[in-house]
Amino acid sequence: QVQLVESGGGLVQAGDSLSLSCTASGRTFRWDAIAWFRQAPGKEREAVTAISWSGDSTYYADSVKGRFTISRDYAKNTVYLQMTSLKPEDTAVYYCAGRQFGTASPRTREYDYWGQGTQVTVSS
Repeated sequence: QVQLVESGGGLVQAGDSLSLSCTASGRTFRWDAIAWFRQAPGKEREAVTAISWSGDSTYYADSVKGRFTISRDYAKNTVYLQMTSLKPEDTAVYYCAGRQFGTASPRTREYDYWGQGTQVTVSS
């Protein structure tokens, strides 16, 4: 069984930076892509960013381009989300998701494994 565990969420002020981590454990296999999604209260889950495991393909939502960066560490089986210039509208539960086969897609339904989520709150 594969588990994805997020960490690093918290309460910050607008303009601050925060880094999230997502580590895979359990039965390991080759990932094709890992993504970060977020869901704010009363809103649908949306893709924030995604990266192919090779690193040659990435996706960023327009709302985070230039502020957020996704990266991965092969040795640690971990994906990171570096968030800068945070805004109150970035407040949400952030989830990492992995897919064994496929591209760095922003589509929720294409991911097979999900973490439990970590809360990010940005105060104004």
